[in-house]
Amino acid sequence: MLANADTDRVFQSYGRCCQHEAFFETFYRIFLGKSDEIRAMFEHTDMAEQRRLLRAGISWLIMYARGGSDVKLRSLGESHGRNGYDVDPSLYGYWVDALLEAVEQYDPEFDSELGLEWREVLRPGIEVITGAY
Repeated sequence: MLANADTDRVFQSYGRCCQHEAFFETFYRIFLGKSDEIRAMFEHTDMAEQRRLLRAGISWLIMYARGGSDVKLRSLGESHGRNGYDVDPSLYGYWVDALLEAVEQYDPEFDSELGLEWREVLRPGIEVITGAY
C-alpha cells in the first residue's frame, strides 16, 4: 500500500478530471494517437461504453493502491491477457502516458510532482493486470 497522502492527492485529482466528460474523450484521442497498433485494437469498439469502462478501471487502480481488493484488476488482466484481448504489456506505458497527458489538461492543480504520484499510484494495479498476461 502506498502513502495515504499520495493516493489522496491522486484520488482528488481524478475527481477534478471526472467533472469533465471530455476528459475521457481526450484520453482516448491521445491514446489512439500513440500507435497504429493501439488504434487497430479499438477499430470496432463502442467508444461510449469504452469510456464508461475506463472511468471504472481508473477508479479500481486508485482504490487498489489505497489498499482495496485486486479482484476487479485480476479480472481485467484476464480479459486483456493472451486469452482475451491480447494486449501486450508493453502498451500499458503508452496508456499511462496518455492518461497523464489528459490529466494535465483537465486538472488545474496538476504539476510534475502530482504526475509522479499518479505513476506510483497506478503502478501496482497495472502490475496486477499485466501479471495475468
